[in-house]
Amino acid sequence: MIFPFRSYKPRPLYIERIKPFIGLDIIKVITGQRRVGKSYLLYQLMDMINITYPGSTIVYLNKELDEFSGITNEKELLEFVYQNKGKTGKTSLFIDEIQDITDFEKALRSLQADGSFDIYCTGSNASMLSGELATYLSGRYVEFKVFSLSYPEFLSFHQKEDSIETFTEYLQKGGLPYLIHLPDEQHIVNEYLRNIYSTILFKDVVTRYGVRNVPFLENLVRFLCDNTGSLVSAKKISDFLKSQRINISTQVVLNYLGYLESAFFLFKANRSDITGKKIFEVGEKYYFEDLGLRNSIIGYKVADIGKILENIVYIHLKIAGFTIYVGKSGDKEVDFICEKNGERIYVQVCYLLSSQETIQREYGSLMEIPDNYPKYLLTMDDVGKTTSYKGIEHFHAKDFCLNLMAK
Repeated sequence: MIFPFRSYKPRPLYIERIKPFIGLDIIKVITGQRRVGKSYLLYQLMDMINITYPGSTIVYLNKELDEFSGITNEKELLEFVYQNKGKTGKTSLFIDEIQDITDFEKALRSLQADGSFDIYCTGSNASMLSGELATYLSGRYVEFKVFSLSYPEFLSFHQKEDSIETFTEYLQKGGLPYLIHLPDEQHIVNEYLRNIYSTILFKDVVTRYGVRNVPFLENLVRFLCDNTGSLVSAKKISDFLKSQRINISTQVVLNYLGYLESAFFLFKANRSDITGKKIFEVGEKYYFEDLGLRNSIIGYKVADIGKILENIVYIHLKIAGFTIYVGKSGDKEVDFICEKNGERIYVQVCYLLSSQETIQREYGSLMEIPDNYPKYLLTMDDVGKTTSYKGIEHFHAKDFCLNLMAK
């Protein structure tokens, strides 16, 4: 039995999603940005299997550890696995950061066809995993996306009580799990986050895709930090750069945006007509997987609280399993059209309802939607209990994040 002994904080949200597939002849692929806790989910799954099936064989391989550096390709992976597999019954196989093994998908297809393995793997590159797995293992794998800590998980991990102060701390620090091991000092937290950002940028983007213009890539990230939740397009970015005497083609901008998405550093939300009949090809919004990383790049500014709030609501909707679009109806927009299991909700996010004009604008966009799906307005106003106006429920954003994860 080859597997690590590590302590961890449970993340039942993801374990409950994976549990129905344990032992089945289907590959479990766990994806997400670096340092969101994928490895520790593997540890938790290994412990579950060891307790549920005593004496079962567990084989573990982590490409980020030096002891596995010699396993670089399909043949070396297969050789390692067959040398360590159990003599009877199924072997539970766990491979961490599998995208660092050349032709890994061919090895997985062979192991899955063998029928002797219950396979779990993690990866930090969306395009490589989805592309290769879709080509070689169509219908033979299921993907589970893992995110940095939700607000309820943040409370649990940091052992804090729910409050406006704690929610504000969460918006500033973000939800990378390792932060619980650091002193509660912002300069130490920022140093850690900047190092993680550098690792993602250079290992998962620059090195993997052979990016040559690193200064432009870094400037692009800063541009997106400043424009979080704003409608942007590759052409708009290219035109802005030209105004700064930087000549970068639209195609290069598109490529670099795609690389950042593939590393799970960013998520893109396309615009859709409210009726859902048309997806607009020009103009989308970008959100960061982890706000702590975003804030470590340009700093946490109170003036940005509206952008930050919209980002955190988007991520919670993603964690809850919604497909999300930016809603457009004529000259009005709704921040999010969210769909899941044939149902739909609409979500509008605003920092404060500070004037009658703001109230009319935020409620007005939702009121014009011609259907009866649930509609929510989320702000940082002290609303106390949830209030409702013409069928639109007004939540404090903090409470919405808590309630959404509880469903």
